[in-house]
Amino acid sequence: MAVSLKDPQDGGIDELSEINVTPFIDVMLVLLIIFMVAAPLSTVDVAVDLPVSNAQPQPRPDKPLFLTVKQNLTLALGNDDVPRDALQATLDRQTSNDREQRVFLRADGAVAYNELMKVMNLLREAGYLKIALVGLEDTGQAQPSGAGSAAPVAATEP
Repeated sequence: MAVSLKDPQDGGIDELSEINVTPFIDVMLVLLIIFMVAAPLSTVDVAVDLPVSNAQPQPRPDKPLFLTVKQNLTLALGNDDVPRDALQATLDRQTSNDREQRVFLRADGAVAYNELMKVMNLLREAGYLKIALVGLEDTGQAQPSGAGSAAPVAATEP
C-alpha cells in the first residue's frame, strides 16, 4: 500500500510507480520450503559405504535405476529389497521391459569383487547390458567413510 503526503490541492493525484516486492518474496520463500522438503524424498535411502573414484562423472538421467549390493550381499532396487531369483522380473516391471535402459550398480565397500561380478552376471543374464558403476566422487580432500557425493563413474556397453 502506498501513501502520498502531498497537498491534495495541487490539482490531482499522482501515480505511485514503485514495485511492491513483498508478495514476490513471500512466494519465493514458499517455493524454497517446498523444494527443501521435496529434494530429500527423491534420493535413494539405502545406506552403503561406496568406494571413491577419480573418474570423470557421467551425466545422471532423469529417473535413474539404482541396483544396490548391500554389505550383507542382499540386493535392493531403488529402496526395495529384491531376491536374486526375482531380479529379472522386478527389473522388467521397473523398466517396462526396456532392456536398453542403463542400470546404475552400487555396492558397499565391504562387498567382495567376486560377489559384485556375480550380480553383474545376473544383470547380463537378465538382458540388461548397459551397466554403470557408481562410486563416490574424489574431490581431492580426505573424507571420512561414507562422505562425498555419489556419481556414476564408469559404464559398460556391449
